[in-house]
Amino acid sequence: MQRIIKLLVKGEEQIQINTWQKLINITLISILFAAFLVFSFISIEYNLRMETIWQYRSKFISGFLLTIVIAFFSLILSLAIGIILAFASKSRFLPLYYFSKIYVEIIRSTPLLVQIYVFFYIIGTALKFENRYVMGVIILSIFSGAYICEIIRAGIDSIDNIQIETARSLGFTFFQRYRLIIIPQVIRRILPPLAGQLASLIKDSSLLSIIAVSELTRNVQEVDAINFAVFENYIVLTILYMLLTVPVLSISRRLETKFNYET
Repeated sequence: MQRIIKLLVKGEEQIQINTWQKLINITLISILFAAFLVFSFISIEYNLRMETIWQYRSKFISGFLLTIVIAFFSLILSLAIGIILAFASKSRFLPLYYFSKIYVEIIRSTPLLVQIYVFFYIIGTALKFENRYVMGVIILSIFSGAYICEIIRAGIDSIDNIQIETARSLGFTFFQRYRLIIIPQVIRRILPPLAGQLASLIKDSSLLSIIAVSELTRNVQEVDAINFAVFENYIVLTILYMLLTVPVLSISRRLETKFNYET
């Protein structure tokens, strides 16, 4: 018993040491990067005017919050699209099967920038749909849904056929196989890439600025047109995007560690 306690204490101490080592290394790298950035500005003889950012803080905050809202609703809708398409790609009904395949190939083989122009200025205008915020969410969802579809499809394909054949031999129905065997394992395997896809979705939302959606990048561009502090504005923009994406990427790495891909 005492030996077990000693091992546990030793393990906790090792975790604390590793945590401190990680924090020290991150701090050192951050200081080096900041020093290099300061050196670069000194080299080009540029005086940072960070005080001008504070005057337009409301624009930065409103854009930051709107980016979160857009990413949240886009993720929900893209999950729904991805799930439907993933099951359609497994369907024996050929129109559904080929629709999912063609959809994924078209979306994944064309740039998001082009899709925004096509969906908003052509399809949106034809359908007389003028709400650019709703259209922004729909466009991002259509784009991200194709990638989520492939994530889910790959998760389903990773399930060993022996498990499925065993379930069939035991008399499991199609829905029972998915509900009791396939879906629980798929969820574990797709959580890490889904978290990574959310980080990509947050960054991709910056392209909605071209259709005047007042998200973070658009608001920074408007501030830049007023104070002409290009470097200062985009330094803040970088930091704000990192505040959104770094936690998501950290969660993704933790999920990869927790839910390994063993079959």
